[in-house]
Amino acid sequence: MEIKQLIFLCVLLFVVIFFILANVLYVNKYVGVLKKVKGRIPSNIRKPIRGVIRDKHRNDMSKHPKTDLRNDTKQPNVILILADDYGYYDIGYHGSEIKTPVLDRLAAEGVKLTNYYVQPICTPTRTQLLTGRYQIHTGFQHSLIWPYMPSCLPLDEITVAQKLKELGYSTHLIGKWHLGLYKKACWPTRRGFDTFFGFLLGSEDYYEHQRFDDFDFRDQEELAWSYQGQYATHLFAKRAQDIIARHDKHKPFFMFFSNQAVHAPLQVPSQYLRQYAHIKNRNRKLYAGMTTCMDEAIGNVTETLQEHGLWNNTVLIFSTDNGGDPRLGASNWPLRGGKRTLWEGGVRGIGFVHSPLLHPRVRGTQNRELIHVSDWFPTIVTGLAGGKLNGPKPLDGYNMWDTIRFGSPSPRNEILHNIDPFEGHDHPFTDSLYNNFTFTLKMRSAIRVGDWKLLTGPVGEPRNWIPPVESRLKPEQPHDPPDQTVWLFNIRDDPYERYDKSAERPDIVEVLITRLQEHYTSSVPIIYPPDDPKAEPKLHNNTWTNWE
Repeated sequence: MEIKQLIFLCVLLFVVIFFILANVLYVNKYVGVLKKVKGRIPSNIRKPIRGVIRDKHRNDMSKHPKTDLRNDTKQPNVILILADDYGYYDIGYHGSEIKTPVLDRLAAEGVKLTNYYVQPICTPTRTQLLTGRYQIHTGFQHSLIWPYMPSCLPLDEITVAQKLKELGYSTHLIGKWHLGLYKKACWPTRRGFDTFFGFLLGSEDYYEHQRFDDFDFRDQEELAWSYQGQYATHLFAKRAQDIIARHDKHKPFFMFFSNQAVHAPLQVPSQYLRQYAHIKNRNRKLYAGMTTCMDEAIGNVTETLQEHGLWNNTVLIFSTDNGGDPRLGASNWPLRGGKRTLWEGGVRGIGFVHSPLLHPRVRGTQNRELIHVSDWFPTIVTGLAGGKLNGPKPLDGYNMWDTIRFGSPSPRNEILHNIDPFEGHDHPFTDSLYNNFTFTLKMRSAIRVGDWKLLTGPVGEPRNWIPPVESRLKPEQPHDPPDQTVWLFNIRDDPYERYDKSAERPDIVEVLITRLQEHYTSSVPIIYPPDDPKAEPKLHNNTWTNWE
């Protein structure tokens, strides 16, 4: 054999071996990913979803210098700010006419979470935020806690505040609770919070602090009558500032700043309306003023953190609790649907993280990784505070701190938005159907796996709402058949849920329905008791309080 032929064969053999090794490494990499999600994603989803898993991580770490991913040794302060009924469109950086300079600046200097999800109503979002567990595992699949209900977050659920107290944090809740009041054991001061300043129910009057003309405002566990006539957003910001000013700098703190704004009733001091004289829709005008007032309040709190030397070791998390209600001035445009629905307008939330502890390369960026409100529990407890997730019940959330502060890939590839068997079936709901754990397409449900989202049952008003001031635009009316019970969307390609793919991709539909059945099998009974007449405020000096 001539020397040239020998060299050619050697080169050819080297090339063949190189491609074989490269292919093996490639396959092993993604088989490893699929093995990690095995048990969470059925085996027959591997083929249609493989490409989704391969493509979903858009924050490419290989483009950045190698980073030491060890946890910081000093526990940071954590302030988690929750806005109530805040529409997806209604923040300045989404193009809104509503002025939010503080939130815009904090988000611009931090990390915007553009693929972040919450629940469509308040109680389920709060249960998942505080416990790290899906609502199908805590009993809040259906609706919320109404004032007369003998219901609360189950007492055997461990809250993030309880975990942080074990780790040496002082813990504070300011604003809205809405996780039950019928027993004092349900109150925030009994669920891990050192201090509580706010109200136990929801939909309070911003000045009189009443629900149905009955008083509901407390400082710790005592009724706080002296605050009547003072605007709630100002009160809550002032209390946050006072706590920060008095805080022992040698001890970390966790503050859950649970705003009443911008939930109805639509009330705001007149000085916040002047700049919105051009808005003709009254609800939109009031809502805009309330939003700007909330923005100002958050700015006052962050300035106080800076004044007292706490800012450099603080992580600020901002989130909405659900989509906005377009009938009450909010807008989720261009997303489909709104509050109470499982469309994107109900569950995709405004969210961002601001902190000097973020790596410089991620500041001012958008994080497109999949993140859910249940992730805050493990992110705060493990990622920030350095604790262990050794509770008695398994979590549904993931520690996202490296995903947020470094841009690492998200460990999450799935979100169960909900399965509510009470919706879509005649009442009373039959015990046989529930006890057999049989999922049906009549049930109100939605699940996201990779880029695919499946919805079933009565998922809510589907209209695409627009900002009332933008009259040149017309609402888009979907043309869904009136008896349709299944929808499938590729959210990456179609974030506005215009193009239903359920007929084109029955393979994906089948796989995701199988996944919903698996989730439903792990669910617990729904907590939705009938009203208790002993809750009547007239029996308690016209106040809302415990009755057991």
